[in-house]
Amino acid sequence: MRRLYHADMWRNPLTRSAQLWQGPLAALGYGAAWFGLFQVSQLYWFLPAGLRFGALLLAPRRLWPWLIGAEWLTSLALHGFGAHAVHDPLLLAWMVVPQPLAIALLVALLRRRGLPVLIERPERTARLLVGALLAAMVCTAINAPILPQLVGAPLAHTSSVLANFALGDYLGILLLTPLLVMLLRAPPDAARARYLLTDLALILLPTILVLLLMMDAGPILARYARVLTLVPVLFFAFRHGWRGASLSMLASSAAVTASSSLQMSPEAPAEAQLFLAVAGTGALLLGTATDALRLSGMRQALQNARLANANQRLDQLARQLESAARRNLREEEGERKRIAAELHDELGQNLTAIQIRVKIAQNRLESAGLGDVAASINDIVATMRRSLRELLESLRPAALGEFGLARALTEGPLRELIQSAGMAYHVEVHGDLRPLDEAMRNTLYRIVQEAATNCARHARARRFDTRLRIGKRHEQLLILLDVRDDGVGLQGAGGPPIGLGRGLTGMRERVLALGGTFRLTHSGQGLRLRILLRQPQPPG
Repeated sequence: MRRLYHADMWRNPLTRSAQLWQGPLAALGYGAAWFGLFQVSQLYWFLPAGLRFGALLLAPRRLWPWLIGAEWLTSLALHGFGAHAVHDPLLLAWMVVPQPLAIALLVALLRRRGLPVLIERPERTARLLVGALLAAMVCTAINAPILPQLVGAPLAHTSSVLANFALGDYLGILLLTPLLVMLLRAPPDAARARYLLTDLALILLPTILVLLLMMDAGPILARYARVLTLVPVLFFAFRHGWRGASLSMLASSAAVTASSSLQMSPEAPAEAQLFLAVAGTGALLLGTATDALRLSGMRQALQNARLANANQRLDQLARQLESAARRNLREEEGERKRIAAELHDELGQNLTAIQIRVKIAQNRLESAGLGDVAASINDIVATMRRSLRELLESLRPAALGEFGLARALTEGPLRELIQSAGMAYHVEVHGDLRPLDEAMRNTLYRIVQEAATNCARHARARRFDTRLRIGKRHEQLLILLDVRDDGVGLQGAGGPPIGLGRGLTGMRERVLALGGTFRLTHSGQGLRLRILLRQPQPPG
């Protein structure tokens, strides 16, 4: 794919022309920038080192020969002529040739090791700063043999000057490389750029001017003002991240360097240089940490918004499912009523007709010696009537429709069922039951009815308790149903635990269909159902 891309690129005349002109244009711009930065640089504040490191870090490798050649030509022009002229050819060659090659080799190794170009996270910034420190040390090591001739002092007295050279190169990289990254790889958007430029004009420049006036007032006040230059740097690091820290540190460093070179003793620039190096490193790390924290907050807010939308959709789906479940329950109750009415009208009338016919024919059957047949038929009809009455009660509880939920729980067929099984029955109802809708009343009654039926058939319990509480909370009715017995639970006469049967499964499905909570606990001391249901409170 890469070969095809390059072949296609060179077949395009416009692309080929742009590629041919890219190297000379890059060399021309780099040389002009090197010349301008060299004019404003001081011995302890070497900005061209930052230009070299940043350009090699950001530029593609095919442009490196153009950049290195432009630096050689510019340095030869600066050191071979004018005020900075060096007449020793060997000294001039050593000053010009080795440093770009050594830094290019170092940057190539660092890029192979994953030296980051973007510095939006603190760990990337720390790796970039380590690379800057290595580059400064490499340049200082190259300058060490020729340093006595540059400063006019013996090598034994130049150790402090070597440290100043290293800090100067480090400061140049620290101040200029983030600026190049911002301009070439990570420019701010229009809104952030306007915000940053406004703060630079209204806050940073007036502050720097005031501090410059303080630095001209005397050595003691100058040191105090130099420390105060850290305040706007920290402010911009917090407010604008690493971009603000880079720009504010560049402005503060220019002010401190200018004041130190013009007003203070020869030892003072080294002190100012160390202050700028430490302050700039901390400010850049602080700015990237602020950006990383802000970006993490934005991502967290976006994730929270997505989760909120997902929860909203889930809530909407849950409401739709609950509405469908309530509709199904209403349809089921309607079908139960229809079946109960048909059974009552058809089967009940037929049983009554059979019983009347048998009673009419009873005298004839007795005279024919078939009285036992008539009695047997009457018993069968009576049994069918009882079975029909129980079936109708399960399909459509008459007590619930005639007396309401409270009396249906405390009286009628439910109490008869429990007491016929030899169990004591205790009911507690707290709260107003009138706001409950029909689906909720039917569900509560059928749960108690099914639990009582299971208890009478299997639990061998002595007591069956029902507790119902109704309360209001946040415009909702909370219904808590607690049903318990003191039987054998789900152990099945001392055997292994029995799974949920159709009765318990049906209860749980009814509760879940209404969006409630179904909790079942069992042990050798009995079975307990705790059910929580919610119903929107009607207005008024």
